This record gives sequence, structure tokens and C-alpha cells, in this order.
Amino acid sequence: MNKNLQWKLLGIILLTIACIWLILPPFTIKDKDGKVIQKGKINLGLDLQGGMHVVLKIDTSKLPLDARKDAVDRAIEIIRNRIDQFGVGEMSIQRQGRENVIVQLPGVTDRERALEIIGRTAHLEFKLVSDNVEDLKKALNNESVEDHELKYLEGERAGREPLLVAKDASLTGDLLVNAKTEFSSRGFGEPYVSLTLNSKGAQIFANVTAANVGRRLAIVLDGNVVSAPVIREAIPSGQAQISGNFTVDQANDLSVILRAGALPAPVIVEEERTVGPLLGADSIRSGIRATLIGGILVFLFMIIYYRLAGLIANLALILNLLLILACLAMFRGTLTLPGIAGLILTIGMSVDANVLIYERMREELRLGKSLRAAIAAGYHRAFSAIFDSNLTTVVAAALIFKFGTGPIRGFAVTLTIGLLANLFTAVMCTRVIFELLCDQFDLAKLKMMQIFPETHIDFIGKRKIFYVISAVTIIAGLSIFAMRGEANFGVDFSGGALQQFMFERAVRADDVRGVLKEIGFGNASIQQYGDPKEVIIRTQTDISKNLNVAFKEKFKDNAFQLLRIETVGPAVGKNLRQNAMTSLLLGLAGILIYVMFRFNLKYAFAGVIALFHDVFVAIGALALTHRQFDLTIVAALLTIAGYSINDTIVIYDRIRENLRLVKKGSFLDIVNLSVNQTLGRTILTSGVTMLVVIALLFWGGEVLNNFSFCLFVGFISGAYSTVYIASPLILSWHKKAATKK
Repeated sequence: MNKNLQWKLLGIILLTIACIWLILPPFTIKDKDGKVIQKGKINLGLDLQGGMHVVLKIDTSKLPLDARKDAVDRAIEIIRNRIDQFGVGEMSIQRQGRENVIVQLPGVTDRERALEIIGRTAHLEFKLVSDNVEDLKKALNNESVEDHELKYLEGERAGREPLLVAKDASLTGDLLVNAKTEFSSRGFGEPYVSLTLNSKGAQIFANVTAANVGRRLAIVLDGNVVSAPVIREAIPSGQAQISGNFTVDQANDLSVILRAGALPAPVIVEEERTVGPLLGADSIRSGIRATLIGGILVFLFMIIYYRLAGLIANLALILNLLLILACLAMFRGTLTLPGIAGLILTIGMSVDANVLIYERMREELRLGKSLRAAIAAGYHRAFSAIFDSNLTTVVAAALIFKFGTGPIRGFAVTLTIGLLANLFTAVMCTRVIFELLCDQFDLAKLKMMQIFPETHIDFIGKRKIFYVISAVTIIAGLSIFAMRGEANFGVDFSGGALQQFMFERAVRADDVRGVLKEIGFGNASIQQYGDPKEVIIRTQTDISKNLNVAFKEKFKDNAFQLLRIETVGPAVGKNLRQNAMTSLLLGLAGILIYVMFRFNLKYAFAGVIALFHDVFVAIGALALTHRQFDLTIVAALLTIAGYSINDTIVIYDRIRENLRLVKKGSFLDIVNLSVNQTLGRTILTSGVTMLVVIALLFWGGEVLNNFSFCLFVGFISGAYSTVYIASPLILSWHKKAATKK
């Protein structure tokens, strides 16, 4: 064995060992009580482990210009302090743009409590209550009373009690140094919040209470009166308390909020995505199941079809997966459910390179070359097509990452790492193994199956027929899309709320509709996919709290859980839709520029028209099957574009090669020859990738069903458009169609 080969082999072995060392243990191990025994090397996204993703807008519009400068930074610090005291271990808080803050809370499932703690302004005021009965009557008759305003104290016993409180506060919460939960020594030991003021606050409080013995002092939190005790005597200690029929959790949360301080400006929840642990665990099971099934199908096909070469490809594929997971572990990346989809897709797309190399090797062997020469020529001739096709998909993945959000970015990261790793494993690692077998084991023959013999079909001559078929298909699909209008778009793009519930036993959609009518949302969208125990409800606003109460009453003997909730404000939805369109168009533009650089403008335009063809076909199929567009669909469309151009580039590369090698024949003949020469490879690579897409479609779980369906349609359309759209269009725009340049 020569030294160069020895070093390469040693490097691959060491890299494999390093990957395994970096990965183990991949995921966090917990005991039966949920306590962490050993932390995993790979972070799981909120969609897999459960938790909350919230986008907050800090509304600084009403603040003075000189107080707006650091308002968002102060809000981030206050929110962080609140969450720290709430007890969330691995929270993430980061600024987005000028006024937005992203908060991620892994493992948190009590969303209402979390939103209360995160978003409550907590502006605390102490205001004197007027004891003038006549003024109170005026206020109740909507007459203004100087320096006072009408407020109500909510109470279980007294009901809604009207109070006339001073507009100006005698004392505010910025003088507070501590707040804690204590329990009354009387009655049933009801919890209350005990407040401690600083020295300045204690002095003011002492003066106010001394001067107003016998009057009521309203404690106002965010504009609402939470209690209004009578001042019995002067209170010089700087101690006060808030009582209001709190539960222990409510008192604890209020203490946390007051200790952390008031937010400098009101907070608006622009976007929220909460996933329950049950759905997260199910997503993990579905993802692992789809990965195993897809991987096994690909492995079996490669071994059966390519035999020894297939086994070598499978070894490279295993290393590819190890590299992806090792990179995620090393750079503290996050594995999301779409990321698992990217992992599965990488399995299929990495096989593409091996198939391209092996089919090239087959051609060289057919010419009578030795195995060693065929291996060298196969890798050499396939490299440019492999490099170009992988890089164009990376362009699409980069734009998914740029304009995507949350889990979709995980898909882009996983796909990008997989494609880059593929260049190393498929091109270098497999070649090292082949060279090792030739040098050390005198490998002289390589047996492979061949399902697709060499063809001589006039694809280009039938181009006009397929132009018409494509035009009719696209027009029909886009017409359906146009007729559906806003119904095409999911919560991501139209705004609104999505609530997914799971019952112990099957429920009827009509019964769910009846409950929605009772609470005034009879026009809500109801969907049930496959499992009759699950129901997805889409509304314009978040009604999960009302639904919980109504469902408990209607389905008393059928327990249920809220699996997930997604809420997106209309402004955010509009922005996401614009970003999605931008990313899609920029993705296609990036591919256009790259293909133009590598080939020429005619090739680039023909390829991009074929990409638009595939995207429009997929959009029409989604509209026809009443599937809604969301961020995962945008990721799917960009993936289709990247994958479709793979096939197209392979044919373009063969046309360019044949223009140099074939001395006779027209340009039409060369295009036809190139399509026929690569037809078997096109069908094989599309077919193998479809194996993993089918695994994702049938076993990947409901959350990714629309995503995998879109890929299924798009990949079929991509194989078709490569042969019948992209290739013929080059001929249509060629100036000298009759003769070769």
C-alpha cells in the first residue's frame, strides 16, 4: 500500500472515531422522574422536546424619545430575571430587529402561566380612593371627576366593586426591593404577596398612611385594582401586602414579576408556538421510524443493485450521517423535526453522487477499460456534476436559513452540513476504499445490475406535446390556487391561531363544531388527519383557554391534551409571507446566476424555467388536495428547486462533454444523446430519493405530512421537467439548431 493511500485511510478512520466520540451520548438521558442523568451532546428543538417559542414586540411608541434608546435592552434583562426565578433551565432570549425579542423556553408546557410572567408589564401603583359618594355617582354616570378615575375591584364576595381612585399615584413599584409569598394566619391560610419598600419608599408610605387613616388605598397593577385595604394606622415599617383570593401559583408568579421589576413598555405577543411533551415525543418516534425505514430501503437497494459498490456507498453514507451529527454536537446545533427531515433527505441525495459515479464507471468499463482506469475516469468525469448539483442545493438551503424561522432553520443547517459532508464521503472516502481493494485485494471486476439499458428515444422531437401537457397542468393548478385565495395559507402566512388537541377516544368533528358554536366560533376551521382522536382547530384568535373549559364540560368522560398551539399576529403573518416569497425568488435567482456562470445564459434560463415548472406543479397539487402553505412548504419548494437543478445540471454537463467528443451530428442529436445517456441515472437517483421521501410521507408523522407530500410531487415533476422541459428549451433557444457549433 502506498503511503498516500495509507494516510488517507488513517485520516478516514480517525475522523470516524472522532465523530463517534463527539456524538456519544447523542441525547440527554433522564430517569423515571425526569431528572437528568447525563446531558446529551445534541440539542433537541422545542418541536421535539416540547416547550415554547415566543416573539414579543416591546411597544415603545408611547415612550419619550430619550427613554426609547435602551427600552428593549432593559426589557430583555427584566424578562430574563423573571424567567430565571420561574425556574426554566435552558432558556434563550435574544433581540430581533429594533423592537422584537425572541424567547424560547424548553420543557415549559403551562403556556398561560409562562405568558403571564413574560408579558405582564407589572407597573405597580398605590393610589388613594376617594370617599366622596357624590363624586362616585358622577363617575358612574360617565361624568368626569377632577383628578380621579373610575375603576373596579373584582372580588368573589363583593362582586365588581366601583372605586373612585386618584389619577396620580402616591407611590410606585420602582421603590420596591422585595416581594414574596406569605400565608394569612387567619381563616384557611390564604396566600398573599408581601412587599418590602426601600428607605425612600418606606418614608413616603409612612407619610401617606399617617395622613390618610380611615381611607382606602388602592393597589393598582397594570391599571387594574387588585386590592383596596382600609388604612387602619400609620405604617412606618415599609411593609405592605397584596391580597386578592390568589392561588399559591398566582401569588408566587406575582412575587416573581414584582421582584424582577416592571417592563419599561407594554409587551405584545406577535408570535407563539407551543409544543406539548406528548407531541414532541411522538415526533421523535416518527422521525426515528422514518429515518430507519428510509435508510434501510436505500441500503437494501444499493446492495442489491450495485452489490460491492453499493456496500461501499452505504459505508460512506453512514460516515455522512456521523459527520452531520458530529457537526451538530460540536457547534451546539439544534436538531429539529424538519432537521430530521433534512437528515432523511440527505440519505437520498448523498446516494445521488454515488449513483452518478457508478454509472460513469459502468460506461468506462463498457468501453473496455480496466477497473482501476474505470474508477479513475468515473470519479474524474462525475466530479463537476456532483460539485455543481450539491452547491446549487446549498444555495437554496442558505436562503431557507436566512429567511426561515425556528425549526425550519434546523432543516437548512442539517441539509447544508449533509451536502458538504457528501462531497467528502462520496468523492473521497469511497474512492479510497476502491483503491484499497484494488491494491491489497487485487479487485479486477465489479459486478452491477442494470435495469435500464441504453435507450435511443427521441425525447426532443416530442417536446411540443409535453409543453402543452405541462402548460395545462400548471394553469389548472394555479387556477385552483387562485380560487381558494386566503384559504391556501396556514397560520404562518395569514395570521391567527392553530390549536391541536388529542383525546383519549375518537371524537366526531360535528361534536367539536357544536362546542365551537357554543363559544361563538362556529366558523372555525376543523381538521382531522388519519387519527380520529386528534383534532386541529384554526381561528383568528387564540381561544385555547375557552376551548379547554368547553371541552371539559362537553367531553367529561373523554380526557384530552393540548398538543400544540401556534399564534401569529397578522403583521407577522404578512411579513413571513413576504420573506417566504423573497427567499423563493432569491433562491431561483441564485441558481440562475450559478448555472449561468458554470454554463451560459441560455442554459441558466432553461433550467430556471424548469424549476418554476416544478414549483408551480407542487403548488397546484397542494391547492388541489387542500393542503395549506406554511414555512415548511417554502422549505420544501426551495428543496425541490435545488434537487431539480441537480438532474438538469447532470444533463447539461453531459451535453457540454458531448459537444467536445461527438464530431458528427446536429445540436438536436447531441441533446437527445445526452438525455438518453443520463436517463438511467435520472430514474435511479430520483427513485432512490423517492424511497426516503415515501418513508417520510407515510411514517414521518402528521407535522411533516404536507412537507413530504410537496417533496413527493416536486421530485416526480423534477425528473419529468429535466427531460421534457429543461433539455428541449436549450434547443429552442440555440441559434444553430441544425448543426453543432
